[in-house]
Amino acid sequence: MTNRLRLAASLAIAGAALGLAQPALADGDVVCSSGPRENWKSVNDLKKAAWLERWEIIETRIEGDCYEVYARNQQGQVLEAFFHPVTLEKLVVFRRGSEVYRKRGFTG
Repeated sequence: MTNRLRLAASLAIAGAALGLAQPALADGDVVCSSGPRENWKSVNDLKKAAWLERWEIIETRIEGDCYEVYARNQQGQVLEAFFHPVTLEKLVVFRRGSEVYRKRGFTG
């Protein structure tokens, strides 16, 4: 096999591997330890907390025992953030599958 053929084969294999790569799931299993839902603040309060971050909200949902927010920051980047449902503290934020913020001491 010539060097050119080896190089072409290697590039083809690398390209195929990159094409099959799946994006990382950002959140994994975030746990907020939030207790009973009757103690949770409202989704409207959650939206206000995200708005105070100066984010454009795309979607809010409940994920396990956390509030989850998909939003766009001022730079136009899409974020996935988890808030504690009782305190509405921002606990962890992901961007493109990478953690970009974690509240000090939060291990969930």
